[in-house]
Amino acid sequence: MSDIKLIEVPKWGLSMDEGTVTEWLIDEGTPFAKGDLICEIETSKITNELEAPFDGALRRIVAKPGATLPVGAVLAVSADAAVSDAEIEEFLTGIGADHVPAPEPERTPGGQPTPAEPRVTPTPSAPAAQESARPPGTTTVPDSLRGRTNGDVFATPHSLRLAEELSLDLGRVAGTGRDGRISVADVHDAIRSAGGTVADAPAPTRSGVPGRSAEDDGTVDATPVARRLARSLGINLHDCRATGSRGRVCEADVREAERTFRLVPEPAPAPAGRADAPHVLPEFETIPFNSMRKAIGQRLQESKRNAPHFRLTADLEIDNLLALRTEINATVPAVKLSVNDFVVKACAAALRKVPDVNVQFDEAAQSVLRFSAADISVAVALPSGLITPIVRGAESKSLAEISGEVHALVTKAKTGKLTPEEFQGGTFTISNLGMFGVREFDAIINPPQGAILAVGAGQQRPVVVDGRVEVRAMLTVTLSCDHRVIDGALGATFLQELRRFVESPALMLV
Repeated sequence: MSDIKLIEVPKWGLSMDEGTVTEWLIDEGTPFAKGDLICEIETSKITNELEAPFDGALRRIVAKPGATLPVGAVLAVSADAAVSDAEIEEFLTGIGADHVPAPEPERTPGGQPTPAEPRVTPTPSAPAAQESARPPGTTTVPDSLRGRTNGDVFATPHSLRLAEELSLDLGRVAGTGRDGRISVADVHDAIRSAGGTVADAPAPTRSGVPGRSAEDDGTVDATPVARRLARSLGINLHDCRATGSRGRVCEADVREAERTFRLVPEPAPAPAGRADAPHVLPEFETIPFNSMRKAIGQRLQESKRNAPHFRLTADLEIDNLLALRTEINATVPAVKLSVNDFVVKACAAALRKVPDVNVQFDEAAQSVLRFSAADISVAVALPSGLITPIVRGAESKSLAEISGEVHALVTKAKTGKLTPEEFQGGTFTISNLGMFGVREFDAIINPPQGAILAVGAGQQRPVVVDGRVEVRAMLTVTLSCDHRVIDGALGATFLQELRRFVESPALMLV
């Protein structure tokens, strides 16, 4: 057994909780060396290639493509050729890794999972007639569990009914649900543990309405209001999408299921002769959250809930910046600077002048982390969500270096090739929607950072200069600050410095 090694789901970054195997790059039986690429794993942010942590040979792939596993779960087994398959099976059984999580079944347009194909275990020596003659399974309750359930047990309605049918005392069953609640699964486990048998689950019942589940929903995490409402409407909580806090089913989720299953009473038909057109619900498409969108939702909701935001807006004149940009792009070969490159450089220079804005808030330690280097996160929009690759040490890099690095990071982000080190750990974020013609907006802070700058479009606007109205190129920026670590005067000081660098861009060249 000592020659058997496990390959497990790595933890790429603090926010990674699970990963989905997308592809194995080597087959079972293939030897590999430490550092060889052996499979691809998709996280909430990236698809990364897993390097072999040691030399070995891939003997057993435990997690098939499509399987989603928590960090630290077993992906595969490595062992020498001298180790038999039986030893590997025994090893996996011993660590409880013989169950391979299967990808979620595809769902029909009505939301009902397509029936999984039955798993067939080859039994060449067993005649088919013997299989067909085997009686169907029955539930046999051992004497040690028999009795009458006392009324003070904490159990689901389904398990109470089952216990009554089987004359089983729930007081002798250990509950594994929330606060020790006993579910049907707990009852079945107790019967098996005591030496009894459990009948095969009946074929799923069809209510005639697509997407209705019939299994026990006692273990589904839901708010008390949602549970009462679901019970009154006859809705199984398994049929509700959990969007509440900490992944619980909330009242809105039950109402959504009520609409989906058309449990809302149909409106009475309009009287004949009325000119009012019947109300027709608009058609819509349900798009499930991907892992990146889930992570974005959780982190930004946490930011809005925990970080008290305040915002400061300033209009910056960029005529000199545009003139310098035009001159550099025209005279320096292979350099193509954007306005955003100048903003990144200007922010880095301003953060150097005002380091108290270049901070993160450590909520666990209730302390402020102030950084000497300006690691600027740049928000990049992807079809699946947002990601913020980082230009590290931007204050010490030239405009051309920043431009080249941003271009390379954006390319890697769009191809899913960013490494965790390239998008985790920034100290300040810039979000620019100017290329979409957005004049101004405010952004949500990217925790644990203390501030984010929202950049709008540069526009020709009339401004008053020495009592005269003139046309100038203006750029509106909005700084969102976490008031726990950045005060209003401090944020305004940062904007003053930012204005100085943007309106006198030559300062960024020295």
